[in-house]
Amino acid sequence: MTTLQLGLDSFGDRPQGPDGELVSHAAAIRQVVEEAVLADQVGVDVIALGEHHRPEYSVSSPETVLAAIAARTSRLRLGSGVTVLSSDDPVRVFQRFATLDAISGGRAEVILGRGSFTESFPLFGYDLADYDVLFEEKIELFSRLLTEQPVTWSGTTRPALHDADVFPKTESGHLTTWVGVGGSPQSVVRTAQYGFPLMLAIIGGDPQRFAPYLDLYRRAAEQFGTTAHPVGMHSPGFVADTDEEAVEIFWPHYRLQRDRIGALRGWPPVRREEFDAEVAHGSLYVGSPQTVAQKIARAVTALGVGRFDLIYTTGAQPADARLRNVELYGTKVIPMVRDLVADA
Repeated sequence: MTTLQLGLDSFGDRPQGPDGELVSHAAAIRQVVEEAVLADQVGVDVIALGEHHRPEYSVSSPETVLAAIAARTSRLRLGSGVTVLSSDDPVRVFQRFATLDAISGGRAEVILGRGSFTESFPLFGYDLADYDVLFEEKIELFSRLLTEQPVTWSGTTRPALHDADVFPKTESGHLTTWVGVGGSPQSVVRTAQYGFPLMLAIIGGDPQRFAPYLDLYRRAAEQFGTTAHPVGMHSPGFVADTDEEAVEIFWPHYRLQRDRIGALRGWPPVRREEFDAEVAHGSLYVGSPQTVAQKIARAVTALGVGRFDLIYTTGAQPADARLRNVELYGTKVIPMVRDLVADA
């Protein structure tokens, strides 16, 4: 049986500093590095950094920050969560992550996705009208690049390649590549078609509602003759010493972040009753180590996933509270989850 991996995800949200003000983007990036170093020390398996191009978030180049983390850690796996492949170049993505793999001694992985925001498309000169074809063509090219052999390819979204050899190669000949999916059946089937591991973004509602997607992934892999890898999931949360403290720290900053983004998407302001329901029965993992561990264990057991990542930064929770969050997740939550899953 595959060992359950337990990780942390961040987009580099800008935390509150000691003066109560948001720190700069530069300070937020350095904060993420410190949190990752602590995660490595306390037993977290993997850290994934998401690519965003918005003022709320500081990480626009995950692999650059991950390279800094690689130099100060020894065991933590280092991934993106996600790399927006649609508005990037597959060759450069492969080269950057192969470089990260070299720096980290084989600890790099990439999660490809279309992204939950669209700012990168106009920023890098792509037309949103090409949203689907951009990802279709680029993931097909990326799958060929992963063979680490010369590639001949042509499409409509970038210049053709003719027997092109791409460097550097990875030392092992293998770059672990996932596809991040938010809930589209077509995306699940595509992931299975290419034989990539599936990472589900479960950010609201009962996690068990995603069970049909896991079943679809496995059935599609069987039909395509590819491998159905252990599925991963990531969800937001926050760990503090007590349930009350976790909610008190997390809720006000979560509400501001959620409503700021929701206003752009036509969502009504989040109500405290909705938040409490998500904490109790949905996909917010907020509370003491025991509360969070029990909820994670229930979710991974019910879905049968092989990896769970906690999105541990959602809004401007204070920097010291975020470090405590990472410490408790590694020292308390992870051992409890492993014990609970083993006993299930």
